[in-house]
Amino acid sequence: MTLPVYRYRLAPHGLMTRTQLRAAGLSAARAEVVGELRWRSRKARHYGGYRVAYLYDPATARPVRPMTAGRWRSHAAMMRARRTCPDCKAVQPYVIPTSLGCCWPCAGA
Repeated sequence: MTLPVYRYRLAPHGLMTRTQLRAAGLSAARAEVVGELRWRSRKARHYGGYRVAYLYDPATARPVRPMTAGRWRSHAAMMRARRTCPDCKAVQPYVIPTSLGCCWPCAGA
């Protein structure tokens, strides 16, 4: 099945992109893709020069799951792991750059 393709700013009223669904408090996890927006972009020169955003039917989208206390704890642990330097084991106030593989003081030493 092929999807209808619309030009930038010419999509039918009522269809939403993933970002618009999220802003409306809906999740695109099980929403039905009903079309796509396609526009030329210099950023996408390696992909044929076109960028794509899929369009979803908001009637089939589900509400976003609320953040529970357990999900907040899980998120905090994940972010703490991303901020912990593998060399000095110090928790930094920033995410450790993957290009360095360690915190800035360890990389400078």
